Amino acid sequence: MSTPYPFTAIVGQDDLRLGLLLNAVSPAVGGVLVRGEKGTAKSTAVRALAALMPEVSVVPGCRFSCDPVSPDPACPDGPHAEAAGVSRAARTVELPVGASEDRLVGALDIERALSEGVKAFEPGLLADAHRGILYVDEVNLLHDHLVDLLLDAAAMGASYVEREGVSVRHAARFLLVGTMNPEEGELRPQLLDRFGLTVEVSASRDTDERVEVVRRRLAYDDDPEGFAARWAEEEGALRERIAAARVLLPRVVLSDGVLRQIAATCAAFEVDGMRADIVMARTATALAAWAGREEVTADDVRRAALLSLPHRRRRNPFDAPGLDEDKLDQTLDEAGGDQGQDNDDDPDPGPDGGGDGGGGGGVPPQADGEDRTPPRGSEGDSPSPAPRGAPDTPGRPAGGEQQPVASAEPFRTKMLSVPGLGEGAAGRRSRARTEHGRTTGARRPEGALTKLHLAATVQAAAPHQRARGRAGRGLVVRRDDLRQATREGREGNLVLFVVDASGSMAARQRMSAVKGAVLSLLLDAYQRRDKVGLVTFRGKEADVALPPTSSVDAAASRLESLPTGGRTPLAAGLLKAHDVLRVERLRDPSRRPLLVVVTDGRATGGPDPVALAGRAGRLHRAEGTASVVVDCESGYVRLGLAGELARELGGTAVTLDELRADSIAGLVKDVTAAGRAA
Repeated sequence: MSTPYPFTAIVGQDDLRLGLLLNAVSPAVGGVLVRGEKGTAKSTAVRALAALMPEVSVVPGCRFSCDPVSPDPACPDGPHAEAAGVSRAARTVELPVGASEDRLVGALDIERALSEGVKAFEPGLLADAHRGILYVDEVNLLHDHLVDLLLDAAAMGASYVEREGVSVRHAARFLLVGTMNPEEGELRPQLLDRFGLTVEVSASRDTDERVEVVRRRLAYDDDPEGFAARWAEEEGALRERIAAARVLLPRVVLSDGVLRQIAATCAAFEVDGMRADIVMARTATALAAWAGREEVTADDVRRAALLSLPHRRRRNPFDAPGLDEDKLDQTLDEAGGDQGQDNDDDPDPGPDGGGDGGGGGGVPPQADGEDRTPPRGSEGDSPSPAPRGAPDTPGRPAGGEQQPVASAEPFRTKMLSVPGLGEGAAGRRSRARTEHGRTTGARRPEGALTKLHLAATVQAAAPHQRARGRAGRGLVVRRDDLRQATREGREGNLVLFVVDASGSMAARQRMSAVKGAVLSLLLDAYQRRDKVGLVTFRGKEADVALPPTSSVDAAASRLESLPTGGRTPLAAGLLKAHDVLRVERLRDPSRRPLLVVVTDGRATGGPDPVALAGRAGRLHRAEGTASVVVDCESGYVRLGLAGELARELGGTAVTLDELRADSIAGLVKDVTAAGRAA
């Protein structure tokens, strides 16, 4: 086993270390989500935490880590006789992004269950993580069905495995720690809320600190054991401090005044449900115990809010997590009365004996406080800055181009789906053959049996019972009799947006409505677990504003900073989209694309631009790309050019009004595949 990097040797990252240490002091806090860019010691810190966790006492031979003092009465290895427990280190179990359901929850031997009536169960990662740490790296990339299983286990403290009437249950209480890079996509709100705390990490911009990071890492790589030995004393002191804080924790007093501050803070920031209040109370108590105090102060409440509320403040996927700290201070003052924020009696609130721990997991508030809506541009206004996190966009407004305009309010859209039956990544858009969903048939298993089709299995075994010498009531089942259930569910697609940003789109202030529509479709793509890409065209060429990615937030940022103006090179936009899809078919051949062209259908510039756009559309149609054209034409006189483009693409045209889910134009618009158009 390799020597882990010492926790106390991590340079900086005070928020990250404090969040992890508070969970070590009080596992009831509920885990921590670490958000940040790559290369910021997220995984290193989580793995280093395991060495600081107190040992656990387990029943000898129990595969489910039962506590000998109070063993689980439903333990599959039980019932346990009274015996002295054995101590071992708390486990850190890592859940791979590509793990199967059986690897997570365990697997039943279906053949023995049917033929012998024996619950032969092989434990999964949830059983291994019981009374330890369950670490999910890149948790935002975890498949939906695994996320659902994690949510159930975290909520109930138990894991259930059920296969055709045979059930196994075992305890699964663990500290859930997840790391993620927001550039690769966000988490579902249900899973976000399940994490007690969240911290934001980023690489230091201080030269001396970066030098020290490199120096320590090189020393560790050259001699891991020797490097760890040099930090053994600091590790031991931190381990003792955690143990002392755990002993002190039950004696910490949470006064009514402090509880009122916690409740007022959660109400002021309009967080959903009551979990935030409970997590804040537990976090504030852990902060007091960590500082060696028996009473929670207002400063503990403030720091608890910065750790436990930012990820619960996301009102939609495009809001950056964070709190307005001025509003937080005002709320605490109003609710606290005589609860002061002076914390001079706290000798050492930081995780390593120095500093204030970075002030929690908050990020700097927006310039205008709670309002995160970009300012709407108007004639004579100065250019609006690009949204935070958006890169410089080539071709910023110059010459006759118009400044970027803010998008209209997003709305719920109709579902646009790819026809046919796919086999792509699990999602919520188009029909696909999946491991989860409704049963549609049966087949012989290829490899390990995962989903038994009971009726088909019995039907296959029934004709052979006399030949197999069946004498009792049990059914004699052989391996060849087993049948795998075939299931149909939903897949995620690659939704590639091709957006017309030419001067014709800026006429009659249409671009604000167009951006609102695309933003609505992006929100729908986020909820359906799609990859998205963005191609824009204006002037003389088309640009890939965003290569296909799982980060819908990034697409929204590019959209907000999109300027308009110039001619309409529609053919260039379609050809650029064709190049993007060609590359993506090589990278991810199982993920089917959906082309969404947002335009009024006009084409200008160059010789015969309309015919050239038609040929580009037929190129997509020949390759079977499902497509939809969002018709942005307005006014009393309509040319119907978007409809003609849709026919060339072999797809469907919908107007901006028809795109709304509450439109009377219909319930669902399925995209017509190439070859199915008239």
